[in-house]
Amino acid sequence: MIEKILSYFIPIKIHTVKSEVSKAIEVTWTNGELVMDSENTNYSYGSLQRILRLGLKTIGFKKIVAMNHILVLGVAGGSVIKTLVDEIKFEGKITGVEIDPNIIKIANQYFNLDEIKQLDIIIDDAFEFVLKTKEKYDLIIIDVFQDTTMPNFLYETFFTDQVCFLLRSKGVVLFNTMLLNEKQNARNLKYITEFNNVDYNVKSIPRVERHNELIVIEKIH
Repeated sequence: MIEKILSYFIPIKIHTVKSEVSKAIEVTWTNGELVMDSENTNYSYGSLQRILRLGLKTIGFKKIVAMNHILVLGVAGGSVIKTLVDEIKFEGKITGVEIDPNIIKIANQYFNLDEIKQLDIIIDDAFEFVLKTKEKYDLIIIDVFQDTTMPNFLYETFFTDQVCFLLRSKGVVLFNTMLLNEKQNARNLKYITEFNNVDYNVKSIPRVERHNELIVIEKIH
């Protein structure tokens, strides 16, 4: 494919669609790899896949393989789902929640997300879904962005408590965050230091791919 070869020299944009949620969604060949981007940041594959892969590696691939049900809040192109299925060989159920239906159409068209049989995609707001679901999960991955902006609800105690409530015994939350300035650095530090639930261990994986920090919340029992 000529676009793939040329992308080692210059990014080749092959698809763009406007999005009410993320301004614009682009599919681009970059360094021989097909990636999904919003207007100002990488949404799937590329650096984002490397970031979340590191988080999953920190949790432990063997631990993840033994899990039954994983929830992904913020699907985009589905790169973390591909990592779970193709690399880690996770065979359990995956529920993906994505607010933007246009993103899922692109993910199906360019990244074959709809070919993953164990995946159930739900078009919904992550906050609303967390309030409604009756399921319990072994791993909850939070990767919710609107371009470079993280919705405020992600840092609210009510949301965090509800997410933790949805964990099964010894379940884990992997929370991907973006840090672009000192105010956001302080926000993350406050979130981690004020997390005072004795039933959970909290740690961070700082400065992944320069602007990202991963927060890992593990249920002790």
